[in-house]
Amino acid sequence: MSGSIPPASVKKRLVRCPQCGRDAEWSEDNPLRPFCSERCKQIDLGAWASDQYRVPTAPKDGEPESEPGLFSG
Repeated sequence: MSGSIPPASVKKRLVRCPQCGRDAEWSEDNPLRPFCSERCKQIDLGAWASDQYRVPTAPKDGEPESEPGLFSG
């Protein structure tokens, strides 16, 4: 006995798709991981490209607040 587990008895690891919440397989067999589909992957990429994901920051002391996405200068 070699101690290795046959592939058929290995439990698949499932994660939630960050876009739609459906289960997605986390394995080398799913090149889209952690997404469940190409559509969810593209929606997420579009959100990054359009700056929908932002880290909120507080203005430094003495620095005026500016509108997000506007350049000052």
